[in-house]
Amino acid sequence: MEEIVLKLQGWLAFYGLKVVGAVVILIVGRIAAGILRSLLGRMLLKRGVDQTLVSFVTSVSYVAIMAFVIIAAIGKLGIQTASFVAVVGAAGLAIGLALQGALANFAAGVLLIMFRPIKVNDFIEGGGATGVVVEIGIFATELKSPDNKKIVVPNAKMTGDNIVNYSARGERRVDLVAGVSYSDDLDTVRKTLEEILSEDSRILKEPAPTIGVLELADSSVNFAVRPWVKTADYWDVFFETQEKIKKRFDAKGISIPFPQQDVHMHKAD
Repeated sequence: MEEIVLKLQGWLAFYGLKVVGAVVILIVGRIAAGILRSLLGRMLLKRGVDQTLVSFVTSVSYVAIMAFVIIAAIGKLGIQTASFVAVVGAAGLAIGLALQGALANFAAGVLLIMFRPIKVNDFIEGGGATGVVVEIGIFATELKSPDNKKIVVPNAKMTGDNIVNYSARGERRVDLVAGVSYSDDLDTVRKTLEEILSEDSRILKEPAPTIGVLELADSSVNFAVRPWVKTADYWDVFFETQEKIKKRFDAKGISIPFPQQDVHMHKAD
């Protein structure tokens, strides 16, 4: 009996120290992982990195450090960690293959957050959709369409094609076409268009607006009218300028021909 007690005491002394060492490794490792996560988060925020990316990077780094800490603690207990790491690796590979689509969206989300081709409140065209960016998530980007629909675009689809960001620049060019009859005086038309643009304070002086004959069409002479405006004023100027052109042309007796297809429709009636 005494021999058994001595053996138990020896085992407890031997393995007890290992358990204490493993617990110490876990405690110290967890504290160190938390400190490193905080330091990394502060460093990224000081450099102006997006908050979503900061949260993601700090969380991943914390999990990675804790994984090493746990493996070290298991090794301290005398358990062979090589087979354990192999099992974890195999499980990770299987999960990765099963979630290929999700991982592709995840990787694309990280790229969107890191390189910031778009940001919240930008009006964009991408992934087959057009709208205002509401949220850039890790797996999908949410847009709000011009008619207030919610559009969720997978990030892999968003980054897999061209992205047109209409809000990225502070200025935009408004492209309009004004058609007049062949019998109208082109100098008078040009002067009228110049007056319309000069009267609108929202139209920028630099870059200067472009007014020129764009096309000699079948039933009209088409003028290109291209003023520059602040991005926020684009649609207001677009709609109002077209209305002003119609009213001013009517007042000056400048005729606006019907489109050729409309003429055919009227004849058919």
